[in-house]
Amino acid sequence: MSKSAVIQKLEKTQQKKETGTFRVGDTVRVHTRIIEGEKERIQIFTGTVIARKGTGLSETFSVHRIAYGEGMERVFPLHSPRIAKIEVTKEGDVRRSKLYYLRGTKGKASKVKGRIGPRRKEQELSSEEQTQQDIDIDIITTETASAATQSDNSQG
Repeated sequence: MSKSAVIQKLEKTQQKKETGTFRVGDTVRVHTRIIEGEKERIQIFTGTVIARKGTGLSETFSVHRIAYGEGMERVFPLHSPRIAKIEVTKEGDVRRSKLYYLRGTKGKASKVKGRIGPRRKEQELSSEEQTQQDIDIDIITTETASAATQSDNSQG
């Protein structure tokens, strides 16, 4: 086994199973665990995801927000044990993988257009459900058609 294969195997054991599905442009709430002395609390950082970098255990994402007229940016490791959860509050519709142009903007210029319609996974699920409903309808119509044929044969 090569060094890189061993490293990948070790990294895989330390990665989170559920990281949440979010993209660049989405507005997220990142719940981080803060340890102060012996106490632990959760702090929420809300903002727009402007970048995702890296792969595997070293994957990070940058969240940008404007608070009290000042732009703030924070970089979070995706698989960090300090991140309790990531909530997507609003899905954004962007055409770039890095939104660094949002750094110098204020007001309406810093808004990201919202995405209309369901997510891809939800859309795939709904198409599978639609296919299943079509199959169920076909079964019901064939059953009723066969029952009607049998009743016609018994009467005649």
